[in-house]
Amino acid sequence: MIVTITPNAALDTTYAVQALVPNASHRVSTVHSRAGGKGINVARVLTGQGFPTLAVTLAGGATGDALRAELKGSGVQFDLFPITGETRRTVTVVADGDATVFNEPGPTITPAEWADFRDHLGAVLSDTDVVVLSGSLPPGVPATAYADLVRFARAHGCRTILDTTGEPLLAGAAAGADVVKPNAAELREATGESDPFTAAEALRATGAGTVVASLGADGLLAVGEHGRWLVRPDRMVLGNPTGAGDALVAALAAGLAAEHPWPYLLREAVAWSAAAVAAPLAGDLDTNALDDLRAGVTLEELRCHS
Repeated sequence: MIVTITPNAALDTTYAVQALVPNASHRVSTVHSRAGGKGINVARVLTGQGFPTLAVTLAGGATGDALRAELKGSGVQFDLFPITGETRRTVTVVADGDATVFNEPGPTITPAEWADFRDHLGAVLSDTDVVVLSGSLPPGVPATAYADLVRFARAHGCRTILDTTGEPLLAGAAAGADVVKPNAAELREATGESDPFTAAEALRATGAGTVVASLGADGLLAVGEHGRWLVRPDRMVLGNPTGAGDALVAALAAGLAAEHPWPYLLREAVAWSAAAVAAPLAGDLDTNALDDLRAGVTLEELRCHS
């Protein structure tokens, strides 16, 4: 079993428009609304690929009810922990193969709610192999919360993948997360290093097992005890890039759970990420394109850094 934990879930609305023009009215061609937040997107991808997955999150208010209703029809197994605050909403506008995202901050979580949620996780993690910790932390939750959950998951015999930013990323890496997955900008922000390889080495030195840095259309860089790898797709895929990082994390979780060798795991991660861009909504893969995208992935082992 893979468990995804999303402290700051959202009801995601996606608008498709022909072009995004500042200070103008836009005619929306399609509208989609679904449960989201990074961990829920990861769970949706994994479920679609046949991996037993449980999405755990906090939810409250009318938006939380809408989140629950959508998940009931999605096929994703879920565990929603009730809170008094109102679950946030996000809006994504997709135009010209790019996406503009508006993220609300999320509800304030009380110390008592967070403590109860953490206690609740003890039973959830009893039969879990891999725990994915994804996304921002809502107001009221300390920046050290992911670090605490990394240690908590390890005490239950689980491996962890952390996908977040800033201080929570640094704290979770220092706590010994098995895999951390920043993008290039997040890696630069966390370490102060502009070179991705140097930055990945610096982040790993804080205590993380493996750093997998997503480089957008340039693929990913992986640095860990298994080696150092640069993995690239053979083409640029146009579409909605919003869920590409979540699909990458889903592939990492699937590979860890199945104990695949790292070269295979990383190739899958790049292919899944590209297939997510080709799909209209975050949390989906274009499965028709997946085999072709796999065939185009190249992997280079970096024996030294120049």
